[in-house]
Amino acid sequence: MRLSSLIAAASPDFSFSNKARDILFTRSSIACTQTVQICGRNPYWTDVRCLKESYRPTRLLLLSRRLSANGFDAYNLAKQRGYEGLVAKDSASPYVERRSKYWLKVKVHQEDEFVIVGFTAPQGARQHFGALLLGVYEHDKLRYVGKVGTGFDKNKLAALSKQFGPLIVDKLALLDSPREKNVTFLKPKLVAQISYQELTADKKLRQPVFLGLRDDKRPTEVVLPEVMA
Repeated sequence: MRLSSLIAAASPDFSFSNKARDILFTRSSIACTQTVQICGRNPYWTDVRCLKESYRPTRLLLLSRRLSANGFDAYNLAKQRGYEGLVAKDSASPYVERRSKYWLKVKVHQEDEFVIVGFTAPQGARQHFGALLLGVYEHDKLRYVGKVGTGFDKNKLAALSKQFGPLIVDKLALLDSPREKNVTFLKPKLVAQISYQELTADKKLRQPVFLGLRDDKRPTEVVLPEVMA
């Protein structure tokens, strides 16, 4: 089905919307004869101009806008708006049906502090521990928000494990406590800086990466990031 037919058939209550960022060809009528103009072989900036000239946005199909001509500014703006990522393009490159160094997908990662509330047992060749259990304070109670198992080398694993010894406890009161076995809980004394893709609707970290410890922030100051508060 053509997009025009899909739009025409949509009910008034249809909430779907999409954004067009490129055009591969367009039809035009010249002297009562339909002709097809190939757009995808042109540099990207000419395709964008062709798209703007040949299509009028509707509530269902919008035209994608460039965040910024500067890549660093675009990334920071995407991060501020909570976007999952952005597409970086060489405006002089044509469209190609394959991966290309001229069209790159860039993931946007958030960074926040989280309290270390425990760790899992190591598996395979890893030593000391498997992953860190993370939490935040929510109305004076600790909430479990997931675990992080990447971002460590051998030295970090050993150094963190040494700090964990005096903090080990039998139990720790957590909202939405982890259900897995072989978990060791810790007194909430250490704060970790974590990079992550997003916090899901059930308040769990997606694609977290350990960056290091924070000694300039008290654990009780660590709360849910603003995007989920």
